[in-house]
Amino acid sequence: MDALSDVLQAVRLTGAIFFDIQASEPWVAQTPPGEAIVGKMFPGTQHLIPYHIITKGTCWGGLLDKPSMQLETYDIIVFPHGDAHVLSSTPGLRQEPDIGRYHRPSDGQLPFNISMGEPSGVPAQFVCGFLGCDSRPFNPLLTSLPPVFKVSDREGGPLGALVEFALAELTKRRIGSESMLDRLSELMFVEVVRRYLETLPPDRIGWLAGLRDPVVGRALAVLHGRPAEDWSINSLAREVGLSRSALSERFTQFVGQPVMQYLMNWRMQLAANSLRSTDDSVAAIAARVGYDSDAAFSRAFKKAVGVSPSEWRERGKD
Repeated sequence: MDALSDVLQAVRLTGAIFFDIQASEPWVAQTPPGEAIVGKMFPGTQHLIPYHIITKGTCWGGLLDKPSMQLETYDIIVFPHGDAHVLSSTPGLRQEPDIGRYHRPSDGQLPFNISMGEPSGVPAQFVCGFLGCDSRPFNPLLTSLPPVFKVSDREGGPLGALVEFALAELTKRRIGSESMLDRLSELMFVEVVRRYLETLPPDRIGWLAGLRDPVVGRALAVLHGRPAEDWSINSLAREVGLSRSALSERFTQFVGQPVMQYLMNWRMQLAANSLRSTDDSVAAIAARVGYDSDAAFSRAFKKAVGVSPSEWRERGKD
């Protein structure tokens, strides 16, 4: 499994399209910060990633305290860190959000259909998707993404095809549509991240940019493919065909932390996921992530996460 797929799986990415909005000028849709609503939308989830797909017309979108960017049909705007933000027919409009709208419906039927603005105004349409994921103990993808970005596609492109598929499900409401839309929400996010990566300048650094670097990308693939192996900087350097010093310097430059620190953090993320998603013993999980001793694993886990493995597991049941 490649590193990006591995991260998306380990942080328990799950998605849903919550709102299908028909708007006519003037209109404004303001979203509260993710921490205020994530528990109602994705119970038991730590972090919320909102995104919006413009399916008809144009509008403006961005963070509350930053200039808005113009959005057109098939543009997707993403807020990876869950910051409060706004979409509107013209820049500068604000309206206090209705937090009561952000919840799972009792009948299980999503998305909610909402109309706003004046009937005679210039029309626009957009859908609001949200993704839940783990941010702790370690999510390298989140740390490598900016507070807001947009990607674009047009009808016939890969991303446009996913949007068209989602629109068809929204319109026809066939049996299983909600489940299909949930999966499409996740697929669109993966494609959005890939599209964002493709547009990064050649000199950009960070975990995501490291995936496309021949050396760092290979090292990340190896670590994610065999995380329990008894790695050292020397053995990894031999694996990727580079000197120890060159690998260490290049990896730290891109990822922001030394190789062995990254490996330890990733092992803790894998362990944290297993503790909450399985009934496996601490000893079994410790062995799975490369620890011969469950005592050594427990010490490392508490140092990295702040609580013991058993306490982490118990909190996940709340």
